[in-house]
Amino acid sequence: MKYLLLIIALTFGSCYSFKGISIDPNIKSFAVRTFETSAQNAPPTLAIDFSEKLKDKVRTETPLNLKNDTPDCEFSGRITGFNVVPLAPKPGETVARNQLKIDVFVNYIINKEGLKTDFPEAGRSFSFFSEFPSDADLTAVQDRLIDEITKQLLEDIFNAAFNNW
Repeated sequence: MKYLLLIIALTFGSCYSFKGISIDPNIKSFAVRTFETSAQNAPPTLAIDFSEKLKDKVRTETPLNLKNDTPDCEFSGRITGFNVVPLAPKPGETVARNQLKIDVFVNYIINKEGLKTDFPEAGRSFSFFSEFPSDADLTAVQDRLIDEITKQLLEDIFNAAFNNW
């Protein structure tokens, strides 16, 4: 049994493995540049909050250290969409449900020579949505919806960067 564990450790020892992710051991630090907002109607703090949540996710779910000057890898981007879309029309041309959709464009760069990522060089778009009843006031449910959507967007971005997904 000891030898089997030793073989497994040697086989997979070339990458960090932390919570099911694999990161090249030469990558030790990261940065998240503050995202911008180009989406109309988006709350003014959405991009800043999103940036901070991305920092927290990478910091807590990887062994990487936050480093703003010359990081080994970095994220940047912008919130490109914040839209309410009507769904499920009811008889009489009213809508039963609405959907809040948030779109994010992300750049992920590895600054270490010789290391590459499967993340597209030009960046990648992500979007997710959450539904709410049409009779609900958006301002009353907006914070909850943004939180739900942001969690999924962060998970998708994290997987794309660190799981080559």
